[in-house]
Amino acid sequence: MTSPETQLVWLRRDLRLADNAAICSALAAAQRLQPAFVFDTEILDALPDPADRVEFIWHALAELDLNFGAGRLVDRQARSGPRTGPADRQRGRRPRVHAAADYEPAAIERDDVGRQLAGQDTALVLVRDHALTEPGSLLTQAGKPYTVFTPYLRRWNEQIGQNGFDTLACPLQERLLPGSPAPMPTLQSLGFVPTNLTGLPIALGESGGAQQLAEFAGRIGQYQALRNFPAAVGPSYLSVHLRFGTVSIRQAAQMAWQTLQADRAAAEGARTWLNELAWRDFYFHILQQFPEVCTQAFRADMRAVRWEDDDAAFAAWCAGRTGYPLVDAAMAQINRTGYMHNRLRMVVASFLTKDLGIHWQRGERYFADKLNDFDLSANNGGWQWAASTGCDAQPYFRIFNPVSQSEKFDPRGRFIRRYLPQLAALSDKEIHAPWKVDTARLAACGITLGRHYPRPIVDHASARKRTLARFGAGAS
Repeated sequence: MTSPETQLVWLRRDLRLADNAAICSALAAAQRLQPAFVFDTEILDALPDPADRVEFIWHALAELDLNFGAGRLVDRQARSGPRTGPADRQRGRRPRVHAAADYEPAAIERDDVGRQLAGQDTALVLVRDHALTEPGSLLTQAGKPYTVFTPYLRRWNEQIGQNGFDTLACPLQERLLPGSPAPMPTLQSLGFVPTNLTGLPIALGESGGAQQLAEFAGRIGQYQALRNFPAAVGPSYLSVHLRFGTVSIRQAAQMAWQTLQADRAAAEGARTWLNELAWRDFYFHILQQFPEVCTQAFRADMRAVRWEDDDAAFAAWCAGRTGYPLVDAAMAQINRTGYMHNRLRMVVASFLTKDLGIHWQRGERYFADKLNDFDLSANNGGWQWAASTGCDAQPYFRIFNPVSQSEKFDPRGRFIRRYLPQLAALSDKEIHAPWKVDTARLAACGITLGRHYPRPIVDHASARKRTLARFGAGAS
């Protein structure tokens, strides 16, 4: 029988040692622990191109494996879950398993099975680690789930004002179960080919996440002013670290909270970023309380909207061949790097749903395939917000003008030039709408529309009228 003094930690979206709730839970229950991670083939096999994501995970695991001691992680490919779950390699039996709770419907179903299978030798202990507040714990005075962000934010701020962001400390190393000398398997042995991830500006592993958090802490005061400009160093660039837990959400929030309290000059930026973390919790909450958002619009009155079935237009959007430079540069960014600036996520989502009239679920799936920081709750929430079908979404008549957005948030065309070098010779004014530039000037810049860069696949003004009619009819 497995020793009750040994507990197993099932690492999933918490690939770090510091402030790890599952590790602390295990150490509170036993003298020794065995960490485990499983490359879940049921998840990976469904992805068309998961290599970047897997490589990020692999680098995080390699660092963990080194810190734990070689061979401590069970990092093979298998189906994970309580039915087949990570085994205790030392004894061939399953000990009590500690893991961070996951709020996606498939993960909840998997973990519910784990609870049902709990017995004398096996039990699944779930702890909160990914969210700052437990999804579903903040309710209205009527005891109902929040569906509007502003009152949720007020309640969220009350909660963190009372509790702050306490982090966890556990004496880990001297309490690890001795491991075998087995080396960390390579990406190739796991069936994956290394990508260009190491050539991208992504700090890898827990140490890289700590470096990125420290770097952002030094400029968080500028976050409010710069966050919407894709050519500027404005975002935190922590999204992939928060997605896979190579940075603790509590440590990140604690940094912002301390800045808010201690640095008046940086307070506005810190408060704005904390609000973004509240949005993250809000979408966890919505997904947990209303899992049907995965398959349909949150708003019942928007489920009757009749979307366009235009495969050619969708293919052009995916390939960054719409003829609108900011949209195309944004799509080039996600296709080449697995990342897209947050402002641009809203721009391209609005363009797909409002200019092309294509169902938000098609864009949602494309982002799920491409984004290294893909998170179901935030991705679904963001797409439904842009499409005006979600909770507390923008009104359907608010339609981003892709040219105005370009002129406002990339005024010098720096971002566009980075991803669309064929337009680099155009002036800062011309680059936002090349089809408005006369033919002679285009020729002087080495550009022929339809050859070097596409003409717009849709007229924004006409598309806006169609969208107003479509949503007006669907919402009536």
